[in-house]
Order: sequence, then structure tokens, then C-alpha cells
Amino acid sequence: MTKTILITGASTGIGRATALYFAGQGWNVAATMREPLKADALLKHPQISLFALDVTNADSIADALKSAMSHYHKIDVLLNNAGYGLFGPLEASSPQQVQQQFATNVFGLIAVTQQMLPSMRAAGGGLIINVSSIVGRMTLPYASSYIATKFAVEGLSESIRYELEPFNIRVKIIEPGGISTEFGKGSMQTVTSDPYRTSMAKFLALFKKRNSAGARPEDVAKIIYRAANDPGNRLRYLAKPGPFFRVNRILPDAIWRRLLVKAMVK
Repeated sequence: MTKTILITGASTGIGRATALYFAGQGWNVAATMREPLKADALLKHPQISLFALDVTNADSIADALKSAMSHYHKIDVLLNNAGYGLFGPLEASSPQQVQQQFATNVFGLIAVTQQMLPSMRAAGGGLIINVSSIVGRMTLPYASSYIATKFAVEGLSESIRYELEPFNIRVKIIEPGGISTEFGKGSMQTVTSDPYRTSMAKFLALFKKRNSAGARPEDVAKIIYRAANDPGNRLRYLAKPGPFFRVNRILPDAIWRRLLVKAMVK
């Protein structure tokens, strides 16, 4: 029987690549995004159906899930992918910017998951895959709000897996490193202020350079596909984490901090 995955944030980047990859493997794909009418032509695939969904709007979530369930009758996998990054010094970030960062990356993920769970439980099982990041397990400067959301996703995912195990609903986390994608075209917002401007410019230059050498969205899509087809209870799947993550895992904290400040800040 053909399986179905529902993907949030499927218009660009990892979400779009995952929709196309799963469709190419014969899956049904409920690709959700805020404005389906603006979806590119490649997403008009016979295995893909487009649905309007804004993760920050409970009614939009309910309508999208109702439509997807009516179309496919069962959702086997939920991929919580929608999100963006707010980059800049915490001091320069407005309360509204920080709140919107959490509304999308954390509260939106929670809201979609909450509304999906009853149908998965009724079906006797399912799989929730949450897209986190390596910065859900380590930190960088000038990304405190974004990193806080990814730490939240990590803790949330690890906790609910215990709650959902009795219902045969599994939870997995995808942790991409640098992604060679449309960062800066809607998936990244930046703020700054004079005391931090020079230092942040240095950080952004290195950050973008690392991203340009990072995994392609298609590479991450393949790891998501592997996670979706893994019958085991493995929780975390790294996606080309890069040298920063590997060094962070082995160095003492004091040495790591000195190296990071030298490379990215001073």
C-alpha cells in the first residue's frame, strides 16, 4: 500500500526537495505551504498534492489536515519542516521578532503535531519527523533565538517519543549542518546594531561560506527518506554536520570557545 507523508514548509529548500524525492520514490506527498498558488512547476507532480497551511494559524492547520486526510485517508509520516532563522545579536532583536521566531519554529511545530496525533493514534501508529539542526546540539554566536528554538525542538522530540510509544507513534529528528540552499531568501532574517556590526559581518561571511559548502537540500531529503523507512527507534539523524560539529564534540569547552570566538567574532 502506498504510504503518505505530509510536509510543512514544502515550497523551498529541504521541504521542496523532500517532497520531490519522496514522490520520485512512489510515495504520496501532501506538500503544505502558505501560498500553494506560488509553488514552482516541479511540485505539480502526479504524486504530490498541494495544501495551504500556515503553522502559526490553528484554523489553517485544521483545514489543511482535514483536506489531506480527505484526499489520502491516512498520513503515515508527518515532517515538521517549516521554519526560518533569525540571526543577529539578541540585544538588537525586538520582542516581536523573537516571538515570531518561536511561533513558527516551535509553537507551529507543536500545533501541527497536536492536531495530527489523534488520526495517527486512531490508525494504530505513525511517524513524526522533526527538522532540527546541529545547532540544536551546539551553539554559534549571533543566532541565539534561532538556536533556542532548535534546542526546544530537540527536547520536545525526545520527551514526546516516550509519551507516544504506547500508541506505536515514533519520533525522529533530522539534524542538518550547513545547507547550500536559499538561506537569505525568506529562510533567514538578520538584525544588527552598531556595537555588533563589525563582528557580525565577520560571522555572516564565515557562516555563508560554510553553508555554500554544506549539504544540498536533496542530500537532506535522502536522509529524511532513510529515517522514514527505518523501522527502528533511532532518534537522531545527522546530515553532513561539517567540521565545526565534529570539533565541538571532542574539544574541551574552554578551548572550543576560544577557537570559535577567534574564527567568528573577534
